[in-house]
Amino acid sequence: MGEPLRRCTACGGWEYGGAPSCARCAALVDDIVEDAWREFLTRMLGTRPGVQGAGAGELDARGAGGHVPGAGSTGAAGDGRTAGDERAVAEMVAEEPDRHDWRVFDAALDRLTCDDCGDRLGRGLAGCPGCDLAHGFRYAAIETDRSGVPPGNEHAIRVNVSVVRRPHGISAPELLGRSLFLPFLLAGALPTTRQAQRMSALLKSGVTREEVAALVDAVSAEFSR
Repeated sequence: MGEPLRRCTACGGWEYGGAPSCARCAALVDDIVEDAWREFLTRMLGTRPGVQGAGAGELDARGAGGHVPGAGSTGAAGDGRTAGDERAVAEMVAEEPDRHDWRVFDAALDRLTCDDCGDRLGRGLAGCPGCDLAHGFRYAAIETDRSGVPPGNEHAIRVNVSVVRRPHGISAPELLGRSLFLPFLLAGALPTTRQAQRMSALLKSGVTREEVAALVDAVSAEFSR
């Protein structure tokens, strides 16, 4: 199915659901694309990537600082991979989004710099021409539902991850809803249109994060699986 639901040791909510304000949850969301990138890079270069992700165990051990994609000039000891090799692969992926999984494409953009704003490509403020263009290309990449999940689950994960990782220009109610729903989507659930509309109306009514989180927990058993 998908990821089991676990409580975040930093914010107390469900893991992933505290992003982007909870640094630990934000790092876990980053790992959704980073894990796919490491596997892809290994296939492409035949070496073991040296940049380790910020999984739950590592974060518990080292705190909630997260990591910088592509950090360091070389790969793991003895693998011979350089930052230039990784950047070349990232540039190739960025030029052909329709040939790669969306997680790999998102991670590739993280390794490139926007010429307009200097931020990671696609992660700059809304209104930056280069980032807006790259952000739009995200949805040309491939998405494939996991085995045993409702059709559309992967698309929902993709959209929610995109919003949480680039929240610029997103309303506070929408960001809150997408972040709180993400753990359940990763677990293999998918709200119906009626359930999503109900949550949207509630969020727009000005309720607190705690009230929304309690309702999400209460209705999660109703989600399509």
